[in-house]
Amino acid sequence: MKEEKTERATIAIGGMTCAACVAVVEKALNSLNGVKKAIVNLSTERASVVYFPEKVTAEEIVKAVESVGYSARFLKSGARMEELLSEQEKVQRKKERRQLGLFFLALALSIPITLLSMLPPLMELLPMETRNLILFLLATPVQFVAGWPFLKSAFQSIRKLYANMDVLVSLGTLSAYFLSVYNSFFSFGPAFFETASLLITFILLGKILEARAKSRTGRAIKKLVGLAPKEARVLKGTQEIVVGIDDLIPGDLVLIKPGEKIPADGVVVEGSSSVDESMLSGEPLPVEKLPGSHVIGGTINKQGSLKVRIEKVGEETVLSQIIKLVEEAQASKPEVQRIADLISAYFVPVVILIAIGTFFSWYFLLNAGFVKALLTAVAVLVIACPCALGLATPTAIMVGSGKGAENGVLVKTGEALEKAGKLTTVIFDKTGTLTEGKPAVTDLFFNEVAEEEKKKVLSGVYSLESLSEHPLAEAIVKFIKQNFPQIEKAGVSQFEAIAGSGVKGRVEKDWFFVGIPKEKKGKSEESNDFWRKVEERKREGKTISLVQLNDNKIVSALVIEDKLKDEARETVSWLNQAKIKSYLVTGDNRLTAESIGKEAGIPAENIYAEVLPKEKAEIVKKLQQKGEIVAFVGDGINDAVALTQADVGIALSSGTDVAIESADIVLVRGSLKSVLIAIDLSKKTIRKVWTGFFWAFIYNLLGIPIAASGHLRPELAGLAMALSSVSVVANALLLNRYKFKD
Repeated sequence: MKEEKTERATIAIGGMTCAACVAVVEKALNSLNGVKKAIVNLSTERASVVYFPEKVTAEEIVKAVESVGYSARFLKSGARMEELLSEQEKVQRKKERRQLGLFFLALALSIPITLLSMLPPLMELLPMETRNLILFLLATPVQFVAGWPFLKSAFQSIRKLYANMDVLVSLGTLSAYFLSVYNSFFSFGPAFFETASLLITFILLGKILEARAKSRTGRAIKKLVGLAPKEARVLKGTQEIVVGIDDLIPGDLVLIKPGEKIPADGVVVEGSSSVDESMLSGEPLPVEKLPGSHVIGGTINKQGSLKVRIEKVGEETVLSQIIKLVEEAQASKPEVQRIADLISAYFVPVVILIAIGTFFSWYFLLNAGFVKALLTAVAVLVIACPCALGLATPTAIMVGSGKGAENGVLVKTGEALEKAGKLTTVIFDKTGTLTEGKPAVTDLFFNEVAEEEKKKVLSGVYSLESLSEHPLAEAIVKFIKQNFPQIEKAGVSQFEAIAGSGVKGRVEKDWFFVGIPKEKKGKSEESNDFWRKVEERKREGKTISLVQLNDNKIVSALVIEDKLKDEARETVSWLNQAKIKSYLVTGDNRLTAESIGKEAGIPAENIYAEVLPKEKAEIVKKLQQKGEIVAFVGDGINDAVALTQADVGIALSSGTDVAIESADIVLVRGSLKSVLIAIDLSKKTIRKVWTGFFWAFIYNLLGIPIAASGHLRPELAGLAMALSSVSVVANALLLNRYKFKD
């Protein structure tokens, strides 16, 4: 059965104020027929929607959001990220200007209201009726103009049968306002216009501070987008034509002068230089580039001029893919967020019930009078803050994933960022992961092969391995080219690459197999000088690729060495200190695996050798069944299944596209040290999430009882509520100072 095609879209949502709003929008989107999954982010005010275009249209998705009282705008797919950010900033600036205008209006009117209400000389200056009339005239614009966004949001919320933070604010301010109106013109008692006015003023101030803080959480994306150059110098014959970056096409030849940014991904065809790739990889030293070297768009050419043939443009470039991964990670929702979602769903109704209970307790049980009971209930309404709960996770995830990108660690989902900090086991592939991935043939010997037959064996090996993309095959081809230039390729038929074993095929009239054959040598061969050499090289930790002719005799052996990465031992040592177990899983022979493992510091009992690709995933599964939280670190096609099976799949960017696609975390530098950064950053990010939750819970657990006890004026309760959200965002922003300490 053909699988239906899905598309991913981003929607800008306006009007959300707290986690309750997020829950309502998510419910509206996820209940829509044709939407596979929708995740709403309060910090970015966006929704990431995966949907079936054949079942639901963009317009229907937008209408679903608007039907629950929020504005929605489909962000153009294919539009340059720079345009989207620019548009988003314009909307944000417009919103901030409106909030500032309302705040200054509220502040300008609240100052005289407060002075007339609380300063004895001014209070006695005018008769009570006149003073109350002036207060009414000053307070009404504050309540219904400056406070209109809260009233509008609350009305829409109640109309849709749910309650958000603005319901609490509106109930509180309207209660104080209408009590003051009643006392001023009907019962001629004391007015409390300053309570409602100061409440609105302080909450508007909090919104402005919160928006300013939230805008800083997305600066990693802005930095990445800022790397993209605006123009490119295309060579057309002898002419240099400056074109916009969007006009580049694959195949264009571009000239990059010293100090200029490389416009898109490509290959150097002429010139030599060093290129600063630190902004993408975090690697401080410039990388030498020669003809044949790959270059990445957005990196900076240092000394020499380069001519580069463009291979990838637009959304296909490495920079665009990185931006996309960071955006998706920031839009995702980790497991820990479910706690906040669950609490937020019941938070506002519970607070309203507590406020009602507070009013009745003060009025009937404590006989405190209507005014005291009402003001105490108002304080309960406005001190409660569901915003802080809704902001704790997305702000920390945004900053954490952004810092990861700056350090060359691309985390695809918030869930992966959460799990990486809980790992108990890390499994490493060998070739290209623990080792440098630059294998070289160091020796070649034959097993009782006549001199005239050696040329046929070498030709067969050369012809077969030329068809393989495996790093060992490349090493063998390179070795034969350099040392036996007279050897030519022959025709190959029935070629087959056997996963985890080698390659085989018919070369002219003979069958060849190169790799690790299933049939081992017999006992009669154990004393053979050829096999003694093979075992000796294995004990030295080298890889042996055997050549089998016509499914019969082993005729030759190629000895291949791949050096351990410099940081491998340091990485394993760090994991040991962090009480995280290290494993080595490889398709190579046991002697080689144990030699590499020993050099890296991995215990012999944690080494699995001669393992097929599907068996790697089975090893991961067995460890998971024992209760281990497992990460698999690899870079090859044969690692894809294990990367998917692991709790956290970590792929080196130097690896294959299949491995990178299967992974949860991609290491741009290709350095094992980045594994440690991923784990360390995950721990610190999730710690920030829980710290945010802690302060949000403590604030509400302490604030609501204090307000209910009558020890807090409503306007001060409003100020405390406004500042609680700011404190949660500020807590997450401390992650911007993150530096890995090994």
